[in-house]
Amino acid sequence: MRQEDLNKAIELRHYLHQHPELSGEERKTKETLMAFIREHTSLEVTDRGRWFYAEYHPAGESRGSIAFRADMDAIKVLEDDTLPYASQNKGVAHKCGHDGHSAALAAFAVDLARQGADKDVYLVFQHAEETGDGGKTCAELITEKQIEEVYGLHNFPGYEEGTLLLKKGTVNCASKGMEITFTGASAHASQPEKGRNPAFAVSETVLALQEIADQSRYEGLLLATVVQIDVGERAFGVAAHQGKLLMTIRGQIEAEMDSLQAQIEDFARGQAQRYGLAIQFDYYDAFPETYNHPESIDKVRRLAEEHGWKTEDMPDPIRSSEDFGWFLKKAPGALIWLGAGFACTPIHSEDFDYNDNLIEKSTEIFWALTRA
Repeated sequence: MRQEDLNKAIELRHYLHQHPELSGEERKTKETLMAFIREHTSLEVTDRGRWFYAEYHPAGESRGSIAFRADMDAIKVLEDDTLPYASQNKGVAHKCGHDGHSAALAAFAVDLARQGADKDVYLVFQHAEETGDGGKTCAELITEKQIEEVYGLHNFPGYEEGTLLLKKGTVNCASKGMEITFTGASAHASQPEKGRNPAFAVSETVLALQEIADQSRYEGLLLATVVQIDVGERAFGVAAHQGKLLMTIRGQIEAEMDSLQAQIEDFARGQAQRYGLAIQFDYYDAFPETYNHPESIDKVRRLAEEHGWKTEDMPDPIRSSEDFGWFLKKAPGALIWLGAGFACTPIHSEDFDYNDNLIEKSTEIFWALTRA
């Protein structure tokens, strides 16, 4: 791509970094990206409320359709203000590199409008990746437009810069936050027999997780991680009457995670019945498995060989989740993890910063997939 266009994209990335917004609050981020694409390209831009997309159509007959996704939300973390373009929104920062992902896709938009292509190309700028909400909403575009394939890129610190990290099948595990609420009846602490205390039901459920989530019972990686236990109030004269158990359940194979969820629910219901308690289940931040279609990974590998790009096989899925999985339920494609360099600190760390060198490499990958 032209150096002047790359410079504009880097400047855009730094501006986005200065003005981060949390999941579901990306109003200024969306407006900035839409304005950039409208100013520097002739692509049609469609505002879908919390997110938007840009589209390109060839003048002649189209050879097919393809979509690329970039996420644009930030996370809650305090950033060191010594960075020249440090966050101006205290306590919120782009520590996953979504500012870079969006800038890279915007850079491709500029190049796409200038050079043209023989396919219908859709560029999706997605909100709320960190909570899993955005992907589910935006993926509906794949069905609406009958898009034939879809790809996403995500930076990955700790690997050689520019290396394409590839994995067929599940590349990111499915996960969701699970909250179980047991409700009994309060009583004076001196007369616990007159109440219904949920402490035992909570405790039994926690202990049962060791057997229910025993890895030897499952084909893929499976985890049930307790994140909080909250029983009763800080009042020594009152016996507890409500208890909450919060956990994250996670699975390499989504169906096995669903089975784990059902088993935990069944056991907890049994405990509620045993101790005379009401029970309620609530779920948060649900992510599907991100399943890379084997034929799509084969295509990426072939393109890498043609362009002389280094690739590396990922032997195991990444335990953390990625809501790009919603897109891959709609069409063939893949999430490609892109090495950000050994000097780049891990994502979500307070001193992480997206490697601007990946912007141009990302556009090269987008072009290769578009022309394939």
